[in-house]
Amino acid sequence: MNNYMTNYELWLASPTIDEASKAELRAIAGNEDEIKMRFSGYMEFGTGGLRAKMGAGTNMMNTYTVAHATEGVARLIDTLGDEAKARGVIIGRDSRNNSDVFARRSAEVLSAHGIKVYLYNGIRPTPELSFGVRHLGCIAGINVTASHNPSAYNGYKLYWEDGSQPTKDNADKVSAFISGADILTDVPSPADAKEELINIVGPELDEAFLNCVAGEAVYPDVVAKAADSLQIVYTPLFGAGAKHVPEILRRVGFKHIHTVNEQMEPNGDFPGLDKPNPEYPASFALGIELAEKVKSDLIVATDPDADRVGVMARDKSGTFRCITGNQMGSLLLDYIFTALKEQDKLPADAYAVKTIVTSEMASAICKSFGVELHNVLTGFKFIAEVIRTHEEKGTGTFLLGYEESYGYMKGLYARDKDSVVASMLICEMAAYYSLRDMTLIDAMDSLYAKYGYFTEDSAEIYKEGVDGKEQIAGMMNTLRGTVPEEIGGERVVNVRDYDAETILDTVTGKVTSTGLPKSNVIYFQTESGNVVVARPSGTEPKIKFYILAVGKDETDSKGNAAACKASLEKMLGLNPGELRK
Repeated sequence: MNNYMTNYELWLASPTIDEASKAELRAIAGNEDEIKMRFSGYMEFGTGGLRAKMGAGTNMMNTYTVAHATEGVARLIDTLGDEAKARGVIIGRDSRNNSDVFARRSAEVLSAHGIKVYLYNGIRPTPELSFGVRHLGCIAGINVTASHNPSAYNGYKLYWEDGSQPTKDNADKVSAFISGADILTDVPSPADAKEELINIVGPELDEAFLNCVAGEAVYPDVVAKAADSLQIVYTPLFGAGAKHVPEILRRVGFKHIHTVNEQMEPNGDFPGLDKPNPEYPASFALGIELAEKVKSDLIVATDPDADRVGVMARDKSGTFRCITGNQMGSLLLDYIFTALKEQDKLPADAYAVKTIVTSEMASAICKSFGVELHNVLTGFKFIAEVIRTHEEKGTGTFLLGYEESYGYMKGLYARDKDSVVASMLICEMAAYYSLRDMTLIDAMDSLYAKYGYFTEDSAEIYKEGVDGKEQIAGMMNTLRGTVPEEIGGERVVNVRDYDAETILDTVTGKVTSTGLPKSNVIYFQTESGNVVVARPSGTEPKIKFYILAVGKDETDSKGNAAACKASLEKMLGLNPGELRK
């Protein structure tokens, strides 16, 4: 019998598995593809934790796989001794279906090992979980969330003692401990929980977190000057930002905050939204309706776990347009530097951090202000590593870290992207520009005029079937197989294989080191600076492609982006136009 069929039969026969799960499994009897998908293995526990559709099976998110993962975390903490166990683990969650059940089950497993637990009393933004690890001095943190995925998904993120997601070394240790425990017989049951070790927390941490966020305001005077006129529309998309985002805006002085009431209450079904993702214009439909009523130029939306934020603003014609993650990062960089410089507060040792798939406009902005810019792999844990290195050396003043996928971080109180502080800064920036009779769209146009025209595009291909991983690996192998002579009609001069940790200069043939950790990413750069990057997702069954183009004007840069995408399609053997967002 195949391993997946063996696992399937074991779950059906096990007294550990509840009857509802068994009924779900009996319903797929005879569907070998479905059984194989659910039981062919276990979710891979990486530095991003776990993420999958909810359902019964070893390869799905359910109370058994969550408890199994937590058993691995607990066994690692056991090896660190009584002091680590006493420091404890803080557990947070978002508004997704079953997030409360998974959070509680994690607390039970940890407490059964004699590990102290801090369990949030309700949904909280992901950055507050990161903050809580640092604030309470915990050895680790767990956040139950699938971020902006569709409602069928849930996930499990691990954080380590500095508040960032774990290094590969710690993630590998957890993975090894998970593999060493039998999911059906080696995991403590709910009855094994030590309730005296489970501490419910909430309001006291909220207050400390919000105080830290408020301390990151850059130019309070502009808020006071614009507060009477600036109208802000906000939606949490049924998620964890509903309380904190409006509250922080009120605290720093904004007076007119209009919330999309239909989306304020937590709801894991995310009614009306295929994906509760502020990257997509469809997420703003109700926000636009409200903005038209209250005559607002600004709409802010956060995702279900409130680590990402998206924005729409009016252009000169009065039409609402999305501001991309790349554009918002550039706007925030330029605004923070400008605001500090106007107040004679721009530190001489300032630095910022972005990821390698994020717009190179950041380089132009940092160069203009004399600010050091670091480029890192995708993921805020790598931004956190740069901060940690500076702290260890006692050098540098951190001003902003961000990535193209709508995540921004300012301040040292947390080590993950934070839509609460980002929303505050975005609204402050909107106030600054409103005093100059400009919207954020106008401000972005001014950046293009100042720094040049940069166009970013992206696309993704989902492969959710049984052989999805193999298909994604095949595409990456194709891209690595032969170095293309040209992309988008221009000569390729630089190829970076972050898995091999090499940089190839195709002009000289010289090979050097990337200087960054090993990662399954391939990067091509052309003569004029156009960039194409391919990266499989670490948490979803998809491969992502990034195109970073430059040009003498908007038409030129967009033309270069389109040409690069066409070349990428040809390299992958896809039909023209097949790569879409």
